[in-house]
Amino acid sequence: MLNIASIIIGVIALILAIPAFIPLLGWANWVVVPIAVVGLALGAMSNRTSGRNLNIVVIVIGVVRLMLGGGII
Repeated sequence: MLNIASIIIGVIALILAIPAFIPLLGWANWVVVPIAVVGLALGAMSNRTSGRNLNIVVIVIGVVRLMLGGGII
């Protein structure tokens, strides 16, 4: 059950991360990364790894986008 919740949170975070790639919307990653961290915590408590891995990918995408944009752009 925790894995399903983690996958749902990861998909929501990924959907929110897509518009954050548009220039001047990079600040949205400051919202996406903490949501994905919550999903990662739920995935870590689960027996399966798919939800955890999805959230790790979303976190890495968000952090890399923040680094490329200088944290704001």
